[in-house]
Order: sequence, then structure tokens, then C-alpha cells
Amino acid sequence: MARPSKPKLNTDIIAKAALALVDKHGEFTLPQLAKALSVSASSLYNHVQGKDEIVELMRGHAMSAIKLPEAQDGDWQQTVRDIATAYWDSYSKHPRLIPLLTSHTVRDRTTLRVYDALAEAFAQAGFAPEQRLQVITIVDSFVLGSALDAAAPEQVWEADDTSSPQFKEALEAGLPLAQRAEVTFLMGLDVILNGLSAVPRA
Repeated sequence: MARPSKPKLNTDIIAKAALALVDKHGEFTLPQLAKALSVSASSLYNHVQGKDEIVELMRGHAMSAIKLPEAQDGDWQQTVRDIATAYWDSYSKHPRLIPLLTSHTVRDRTTLRVYDALAEAFAQAGFAPEQRLQVITIVDSFVLGSALDAAAPEQVWEADDTSSPQFKEALEAGLPLAQRAEVTFLMGLDVILNGLSAVPRA
């Protein structure tokens, strides 16, 4: 019998199948993943060491969609804006993956290249090493939180009789806004970048 033209399993196939389970259920187990791939659980261990590695493979798959911008001399804000926007766009497609990722150390090289680019942009802006980590964390937290908002129900909040008129007005005006989550993300990103530009450099 001729050998198949390509292996039944590889890390990319495993990552995509695990991501499909997470997108649907918010979690995955190795037995579930093996069943989805129509293989035995022991077969997975020929390609990955365990769940932690699969989580990193999923992280890398999501982050591989980010095309890093060319470094723009003197315009660190635009570089960070481009990276953060691409980052948000990728994770807003897989919001149920986010809680799973935050409990695992980032080791994936595809992901780390994004943080490399952010660190370079913030170094260009004059932030000292300690500040760089702080501002990277600020951007990271904002992007991930905003990506979760992209998956929120259309009716995110429901006012009641005790709600203030100001809050009710905000809901009436803001909830029907087309692409509310994306518009809000872009506004928040501008606020963060403008605020960071005023931070004293160490």
C-alpha cells in the first residue's frame, strides 16, 4: 500500500483542531482533541508534549495572522497602532481563546516577534527597559480586553428603573452604533497612545 502523500497529523493540524474546539466550547481536553482528529490520544504525543504545548501552538496560529509593519522612523505611535490593530483583529476572531492563553507563559516564537516589535517601537520612543515592559503590558491588556468585547452580545448592558438617565442615554446612543466594539477599541487605543506620549521617560 502506498504511503499517504502527507502525514495525518502535524503540529499545524493539531493547533487548528484545538482552536476549533476552543472557539466552540471555550476549552479542550486531549481526549476531545484526539476524537476530533480521529486518532488515539497517544498519537498526539508523537507530535506534542502535552496541553501546554498545544496552547502555545494555538497562540502562534492566532498571532501568525499579524503582519508586522515596517519600522517607521520617528513615528513609534503609528507602529504601535498598526501592531495593536492587527493583534486585536486576530484575537477578536478567537475571543474564547483569550482566557486560556492568559494562564500560560508566552513561549511561542511567532508571538514573541510581536512583543519584540513593540519593545523596539517603545525603545525608539525613549522608554527605559522597565517602562517598556509596563507599556507593553498596558497595550497587551487593552487589546485582549477589547477583543473580548468584540464577542459580547449585542445588548451588553440592560438598564433598569434604578439606572441613571445619563447611563440610559449612553446605552441608547452607543449600543446601536455600527461596529461598536471596533470603534471603541480604536478610540481607546488613541487615548492610550496620546497618554503614553506624555509619560516622562526614565
